[in-house]
Amino acid sequence: MHALVLYESMYGNTHAIATAIGEGIGPLGEVRVMPASDATADLLAWADLVVVGGPTHSRGMSTATSRASAVADAAKPDGWSHVSVDPAATTTGIREWLDGIGSADGKAAAAFDTRVPGPALITGRASNEIAKAMRGHGFRLVADPESFGVDTHQQLKVGEADRARTWGAGLAALPGTVTTR
Repeated sequence: MHALVLYESMYGNTHAIATAIGEGIGPLGEVRVMPASDATADLLAWADLVVVGGPTHSRGMSTATSRASAVADAAKPDGWSHVSVDPAATTTGIREWLDGIGSADGKAAAAFDTRVPGPALITGRASNEIAKAMRGHGFRLVADPESFGVDTHQQLKVGEADRARTWGAGLAALPGTVTTR
């Protein structure tokens, strides 16, 4: 199996979750984990399974404006200095990547996000929006969208990377995620 795990990350949390998902998938195939901005049409064609995730901003997927705001927040001296900006934070995100791809022709896929604690009705979930957009591009979702928690200080919650590894392994083991080459 060939798996492509694409992410968008502001403070490194979604990047860490994407890496952990890739580690979970790894024993069952070849995995490439990268920012969505680096994903090419050739890589998309190569993959049997495409897993896409991003942070939840303003109850949904990030935008150019919310990414710029996150970068600006990280530079503030009033309590945000404990976060650092992910190297890929200022590139294009999941939304733009999805806008630029054609049809996935039924390729297996899954969506995830990172978000602060609270009911999804209140906090929102970028993964729901990512999943909807992926279905619109012809991806075949093999799992429900998944959320991984960050605390109110924008730090990944304890145990979430392990949970992401387990989720990734489960995705790789699902029927229909592997094609014969």
